[in-house]
Amino acid sequence: MTVSEVSITPVKPTDGLVAFASCVIDGQLFIGSLGVHQRLDGTGYRITYPTKKVGSRQLNFYHPVNKEAGKLIEQAIVAKCLELFERSDEQYDRHSKATHTRT
Repeated sequence: MTVSEVSITPVKPTDGLVAFASCVIDGQLFIGSLGVHQRLDGTGYRITYPTKKVGSRQLNFYHPVNKEAGKLIEQAIVAKCLELFERSDEQYDRHSKATHTRT
């Protein structure tokens, strides 16, 4: 299984949710609205799949059917998050240093 075209949309952190993600599986299936949550212990991120509550039932829109597929999707999304968030931290640091040196 190949996970490609990973896209991350950061959101204002709320209850651990830090972004939404999407990706393409095997160049044929787009999946989106994946939640990216900060792990409670702060060591990384976890992925949640979209669901909808109908009455007392929780309906899954889609999800991996085995651990290997779930792991591949999670690895691709977490790698992209780390790249994106590290880059934005570096830009913030550069901007912060430039602002402080001017005063």
